[in-house]
Amino acid sequence: MTVIEKKQTAERLSESLADVQRLIGLHQTHDVLAQADSDALSALQQRLQSLHPADIAYILEALPLQERLLVWQRVKIQQDGDILLEVSDAVRETLIDSMAPDELVAAVRQLDTDELAELAGDLPRQVVYEVMGELDEAEREQLQSALSYPEGSVGALMDFELVKIRADVSCEVVLRYLRRFDELPHQTDKIFVLDAAEALCGVLPLRSLLVADPERMVSEVMATEVVSFQPDDEARDAALAFERYDLVSAPVVDERGALIGRLTVDEMVDVMREESDSEVLNLAGLKEEEDLFAPVVDSVKNRWAWLAINLCTAFIASRVIGAFEQSINQLVALAALMPIVAGIGGNSGNQTITMIVRALAMGQMQVGQAWRLWRKELGVSIINGLVWGGAIGLIAWALYGRLSLGLVMLAAMTLNLMLAATMGVLIPSLMQKMGRDPALGSSVLITACTDSGGFFIFLGLATLFLL
Repeated sequence: MTVIEKKQTAERLSESLADVQRLIGLHQTHDVLAQADSDALSALQQRLQSLHPADIAYILEALPLQERLLVWQRVKIQQDGDILLEVSDAVRETLIDSMAPDELVAAVRQLDTDELAELAGDLPRQVVYEVMGELDEAEREQLQSALSYPEGSVGALMDFELVKIRADVSCEVVLRYLRRFDELPHQTDKIFVLDAAEALCGVLPLRSLLVADPERMVSEVMATEVVSFQPDDEARDAALAFERYDLVSAPVVDERGALIGRLTVDEMVDVMREESDSEVLNLAGLKEEEDLFAPVVDSVKNRWAWLAINLCTAFIASRVIGAFEQSINQLVALAALMPIVAGIGGNSGNQTITMIVRALAMGQMQVGQAWRLWRKELGVSIINGLVWGGAIGLIAWALYGRLSLGLVMLAAMTLNLMLAATMGVLIPSLMQKMGRDPALGSSVLITACTDSGGFFIFLGLATLFLL
């Protein structure tokens, strides 16, 4: 999607949201006038029916709870399941809580097996059992299979709708076979080729099939080098492979090589988006995705843990400053300059830690490479420290007329940037080695280190060389 297309999409979504909010406002204004209220609600329902489920999900996430539920009540029952798949986990919870069990059953019974498996963890157990009872034996086995794999695995996301053929038939036979379908499964860019033992032996891209001689055998046209996955593989790793190899779909096979499902690019895009969102939240110390209009108590529960940690680290930083109270009283300029050292260090540390966390998430860095990356980041910090520390040192000299103060600023800036580089590599590497998410609270921790360290370095040097 080009920049222009993205802008147009964003503008279209904003216009749709504005239309819905305007109609909700008319409803709330005219709720005492039966006819006007009815007209507003009718217009709202018609506007919603013209929107894609993903657009409705966007609108629901942007509305406060009361208005969200008003819109949700006006959505056609046939779209409910698709919208539940599109909204964030936090918003989905509020929508499901507002629905009666029979409404939920009606909403999700239209979904495919893999989509139902994606929602099953958020649905009441009796709803899942009732919907499973309506499935045929093959679909029930597929659903149970998908539910047996842990969240975040390939098996939990695989799609069971696919086209498979034998290798010992002609392309003409395959074309006749495809014409029997009312429509092909979505994201079908290739047909999976099986051998006599039902094991995957290749794929036949549709673009190759359409231009191939109808008399040629599938085994002569198919591609034998196939990117495939096993159900226990991490979905995040599969998403990276989709991005690396520009895949639209890929087979999922068991340990014997038998084809059991496929992955599609739409699922992998969702995985990449969720990983990106999770990384941003973890860097800020948020435990989970938060509904923008969540109740105050829920938001407090989501945010309190790392705020408590931040309070402790801030208290430590204050005690570092308190230890040099006499030095600050003797040279008031220290109070004005020390936030600069800490602030630049925190910014530099966040740059380093973001690079390292991203490299770990993308699989571009192993923990064993931390030493090499630390040396590189240390070199960057020394150069930046000398350049920008020298600049602020000259400013301090000009403002306060003391060359020694400028030199202390230079040294403190350089040392704190070196500390920031060290902690920026060390924190996520240790988190990864301990089996924790390397992004979890990293921004909070690096800021704590550079604040306390920066104050200690600057005030310590000032006490030694200026007083």
